[in-house]
Amino acid sequence: MNCELNTYHVPVMLSECLDGLNIKPDGIYVDLTFGGGGHSRAILERLGENGHLYSFDQDLDAMKNAFDDKRFVFVRSNFRYLKNFLKYYGVEKVDGILADLGVSSHHLDDETRGFSFRFEGQLDMRMNTAAGKTAADVLNEYSEEELANVFYFYGELQQSRKLAKAIVKARGEAEFDDIARFMEVVKPFFKHEREKKDLAKVFQALRIEVNREMDVLKEMLTQVPEVLAEEGRLVVMTYHSLEDRLVKNFIKTGNCEGKQEKDFYGRVIAPMQAVNNKVIVASEEEVERNPRARSAKLRIGSKA
Repeated sequence: MNCELNTYHVPVMLSECLDGLNIKPDGIYVDLTFGGGGHSRAILERLGENGHLYSFDQDLDAMKNAFDDKRFVFVRSNFRYLKNFLKYYGVEKVDGILADLGVSSHHLDDETRGFSFRFEGQLDMRMNTAAGKTAADVLNEYSEEELANVFYFYGELQQSRKLAKAIVKARGEAEFDDIARFMEVVKPFFKHEREKKDLAKVFQALRIEVNREMDVLKEMLTQVPEVLAEEGRLVVMTYHSLEDRLVKNFIKTGNCEGKQEKDFYGRVIAPMQAVNNKVIVASEEEVERNPRARSAKLRIGSKA
């Protein structure tokens, strides 16, 4: 197995993730977001010859980073199908599940994918470029109300309605296709000192909608109790409050809404329990090395 540093994506809080998984040499583990393989490589290094790792990624680019290792299986699929693929490979229970959510540095740096406002490429933003609507499709086809909801709920932008109205008006003259024209329409709504942060929220909102990220996360989380062994670990790294809230609720209550169910004695009924009651964040040293780590939050749950 090639252990050279892969520049595709620098793993965030690598040691914290590995510690959170509490890896057993002969255990079975799942990396739901393979990407450049940084986390997966480190997991394999802690596994013995009888251990096994299944790594998911729907992106064809990520598949090129797969390892030649008898203990490793690359699953080219969205992790919403976690349970189905584990069943396909004859796996009933796993000892740990890792998910590093959000967009990788590889995607942000690839001008052909449309994930960043730094470039002038096409408005795509699909993690799986072979299926689904592009960001351009969303901008050209959604109603004004639907667009406003996307920017408000997924970008937490106060200007959501004004943005939606401007987009609908602009597409009446010509449909959106590339980033440059989209930027011309939305940039005037943001003050110069906050421009980059607000544009990042706009692109985040579109990316979440294009890839149905919140729905996918909910589907995955609900499958975890079924596939995780007793005392098995769930380790999830999030990069914005929407994801973090879902993961926190699920670990605490067993559902994404955070609704507590109690038994006759008033004890909360939940399939998981928090390993870290306080969210884990990256050290100042890591943030200096990797700015992406600044917004990362790590939560760890254990099968009760």
